[in-house]
Amino acid sequence: MDKGQWKIISVALIAMVLAGCRHDEPVLPSETEQVGEADQTEIAGFYLLNEGNMGSNKATLDYYDYSSGNYTRNIYATANPNVVKELGDVGNDMQLYGERLYAVINCSNKIEVMDARTAKRIGQIDIPNCRYICFSGQYAYVTSYAGPVSLDPSKAQIGYVARIDTATLEITAQCLVGYQPDELAVVGDKLYVANSGGYMVPNYDHTVSVIDLNTFTEIGKIDVAPNLHRIRADRYGRLWVSSRGDYYDIPPKLFCIDPKDGSVVSELDVAASDMDIVGDSIYTCATAWDYIHMTDAVSYKIVDIKRMEVVSDNFITDGNDSQITKPYGVKINPRTREIFVTDAKNYVTPGDLYCFSPEGVLKWKVRTGDIPSSITFIYKQQ
Repeated sequence: MDKGQWKIISVALIAMVLAGCRHDEPVLPSETEQVGEADQTEIAGFYLLNEGNMGSNKATLDYYDYSSGNYTRNIYATANPNVVKELGDVGNDMQLYGERLYAVINCSNKIEVMDARTAKRIGQIDIPNCRYICFSGQYAYVTSYAGPVSLDPSKAQIGYVARIDTATLEITAQCLVGYQPDELAVVGDKLYVANSGGYMVPNYDHTVSVIDLNTFTEIGKIDVAPNLHRIRADRYGRLWVSSRGDYYDIPPKLFCIDPKDGSVVSELDVAASDMDIVGDSIYTCATAWDYIHMTDAVSYKIVDIKRMEVVSDNFITDGNDSQITKPYGVKINPRTREIFVTDAKNYVTPGDLYCFSPEGVLKWKVRTGDIPSSITFIYKQQ
């Protein structure tokens, strides 16, 4: 893709001029700074979704351009000056599918659908308390807690997965699963959903729901561990599922499931607030809270998928892990193997994004929006 095709920064500048179209609130301008060196690979850049503290309506979208080394904060607001309340409240997940970018905005109860090249809004899908998204064929699948945000178990509802036609952005079906379903992953013609039961404290859900995509019905559950969160498929067709534990006596762990028979084939003492799979490696970062000791256990590990064991207890090798307060997200560039770690800091002020070399040495650092989380790479047009 040539420079003329990539117009995010230009769109942002133009949109600033048009900001007067929104009469009810000011538009915070985009900010651009050079943080890295220009790097010409088939990856054009990446988006970073900032959650924003719940109730603050401060979810924002940033963009890093590999061709220039420029990082631009808050591109959504300036690219979409007529969208009231901008991106919304709590950006929980973000994925690229085709030429569209899908951002799951949890407390705004919507999926924001954007053009992947300009970040301009294409449409909105309304789903209550939506959490995570994945894709297969013509459909997007989104988990929903169903009811409002509430830690009252008496008000907790069975969650569901919504099936969305990506051509029309219409919800075509719903499938009930477990309590407070989080991440989901596809293997073959089955969809696997990690049920957390996060509103059922202390009686967390501990199952992975199995959905037949042909009939879009739940055909079974796999018993794993309490308070499940992340679930990812590796290239061997197995599933890796994280459990947060109960924050007291049951520690967080990472499990490997063979979907052929639903058996747990590996159990590792690894916490994974976030994780990313590249090749035969799982990179994890964690801030694991312990109520007994009132402490956070911070970790940056690498798990070898074939050997099913931890091969690195800290992928940051230059000591800069001591500068990170609350590691919140991790993502690996699939081409360069650069390691990106987000720091949520105190969860109410702007965070930081760290870029490390494959060897774990800091390359650059940049300020982000509040609670930086999901990173999605975008490739150049061929």
